[in-house]
Amino acid sequence: MNRRSTFKLLGAGGLATLGAGFVYLRHDHAHAHLTMDRVMERLEGLDVSTLSTTGSWESARIFDHLAQGVEFSLTGYPELKPALFRSTVGPLAFSVFAAKGSMSHGLDEEIPGEVLRNVDAQIALDRLKTALRSFDEHQGTLAPHFAYGALSKTDYAAAHAMHVNNHFEELPGA
Repeated sequence: MNRRSTFKLLGAGGLATLGAGFVYLRHDHAHAHLTMDRVMERLEGLDVSTLSTTGSWESARIFDHLAQGVEFSLTGYPELKPALFRSTVGPLAFSVFAAKGSMSHGLDEEIPGEVLRNVDAQIALDRLKTALRSFDEHQGTLAPHFAYGALSKTDYAAAHAMHVNNHFEELPGA
């Protein structure tokens, strides 16, 4: 086989691989742990007095951060990434996370525009539970995600569940 034929074959193989990857990422993967019910079950049994963190944020800060993320999906994020990002890189990142069923991000990164509060861990946990219930009961339009752009309610629920699960990696025993 000559060099030109080899490059054509490699190019075709590369395109087929990219196409298969795209189809895989766009496929609706079922992840039973990415539901509001599963997240609420996990939160209901928490005793904040026994929680310790392995990261830079205390449990109260984590719960408050998570609550704000859920609330912003209902009311609108104070700051958005540029529209080009929200229509390209953001949705691609969400597709990868959704396909894996888990998210990985800097666990000490604030949501753009997030309000830092000094609150008790139980108050912050209760705020998170209230926000999740409000999200679950919400029937209207959801605000575009600050990075992922427009998401369906099902995709937003998965995003919130992945966000909670990712932060809980720093809450052993939670």
